[in-house]
Amino acid sequence: MSWWSEFASRIERDAPIGRQTWLRLGGRARYLYRPRDDKDLALLMIRAKNEDVPLKVLGGGANVLISDDGFDGVVVRLDDDAFRAINRRSSSLDVGAGVDLMPLARRCSGLGLSGLECMAGIPATVGGAVRMNAGGRFGEFGSVVRQVEVLRSDGNRETWSHDRIGFGYRRTDLGDSIVLAALVELVEDDPRRVKRTFDEYSEFKERSQPLADKSAGCIFKNPPGQSAGALIDQAGLKGTRCGKVQVSGRHANFIIAHEGATASDVIRLIDTIRERVRRVFGTELELEIDIWKPLRNSKPGA
Repeated sequence: MSWWSEFASRIERDAPIGRQTWLRLGGRARYLYRPRDDKDLALLMIRAKNEDVPLKVLGGGANVLISDDGFDGVVVRLDDDAFRAINRRSSSLDVGAGVDLMPLARRCSGLGLSGLECMAGIPATVGGAVRMNAGGRFGEFGSVVRQVEVLRSDGNRETWSHDRIGFGYRRTDLGDSIVLAALVELVEDDPRRVKRTFDEYSEFKERSQPLADKSAGCIFKNPPGQSAGALIDQAGLKGTRCGKVQVSGRHANFIIAHEGATASDVIRLIDTIRERVRRVFGTELELEIDIWKPLRNSKPGA
């Protein structure tokens, strides 16, 4: 009997996960699983761990690039209603990991709940936004997160405080734990003022970033005291192409995918950018995008 037999009714084999990312590039996952609730997910995590099967969670897919060879493991989508609940307690919200962040921020701004305006124009689920401490020039998600509910790889559920999460620049200390929900603490304010700020941030993103193109958001983290986009621009790389992808002419930290593009094109362009910036400025650019490459030593079973 295969390790995944007890999940067969909800598991999809050879699933085209590349098209579920914002770049819509890359291959397939050996398994795609949509758990019904946290107990269902915990059981899957235990089985996968015992069988040495790699497991990843795919949220909104905005900062993910799937290799053309796919992912030889199980990919989890937390899109069941059990992971998309929103419960308000005065100015605080209990928010499921599968909730889309931008609509949540827009809704809160209309209600006069301030704190999420900086998430305008940032595509993510709440779980993904916690894990990478999503944000930009106007703020970071971690600033309003007071605690999270997580599932550890052994299937145990825990509550982590803000300090334990270890929010940093596009990082946390969550490791292989999966976010189930977050407690977000906001501030009641004049709805007109909050919405105006949200709209201003949205308009800034629309003016400065190629949101209408097929991209994955920022490719690189900003080096300390510098702008990755400015370094790429000053290195003369705007518009540079590899195959069917190119550096955006509007914002140099974005890579645009055209018809016929492949994940390999993106990876080659990333390597070209890093090498040029290293040579010109002596600066090593660190990836913000998460590239899922095949794991050669995995044992995913039948």
